[in-house]
Amino acid sequence: MTSRTVEIWVGLFVVAGIAAMFMLAMQVSNLGTYSSGEGYEIEARFEDASGLKVRSPVTMAGVTLGRVTNISFDGKSYQAVVTMTIEKQYNQLPAGTSANIYTAGLLGEKYVGLLPGSAADPCEDEKLQAELEGRKPDLQGLDCKPQHLAQGSKIQLTQGSLVLEKLIAQFVSSFMDNKEKTKNK
Repeated sequence: MTSRTVEIWVGLFVVAGIAAMFMLAMQVSNLGTYSSGEGYEIEARFEDASGLKVRSPVTMAGVTLGRVTNISFDGKSYQAVVTMTIEKQYNQLPAGTSANIYTAGLLGEKYVGLLPGSAADPCEDEKLQAELEGRKPDLQGLDCKPQHLAQGSKIQLTQGSLVLEKLIAQFVSSFMDNKEKTKNK
């Protein structure tokens, strides 16, 4: 009777361990979050997209808005081109939004963080110019609705990934330069 109870407890412990390993694998691989795949694609160019992967999260204010769907290299500008799909319910992101690549967690997973910018009013320039000239703004034929990111939008303001090896190399290089300068004095 006692050995049967011990066998049951060992079996439950093994099943719980396998379930925990499965959950960990889902978290690390980014497969644990479900997305309908519906949304709109936007693009951002980065000087350095080291460590960023397809299916990496795209977040704003800590909320996942979408996923990275493609990473390619532009041979003309020598930049990484990152294509992201944003879920359709987040269709009011301002046109002036910026994108940064950040590192999260102990495993160093990279993700794209969006920071809201201004929803630029295309009529703002005409309004300002008219005010400076003391006249009434001529907004005829202009679409004065605030601009938002939409299918095919390109994010202009970006900051690439910080690579620890590059930072250490810069520190060592500047340290060696300073040491050399003081030695020559």
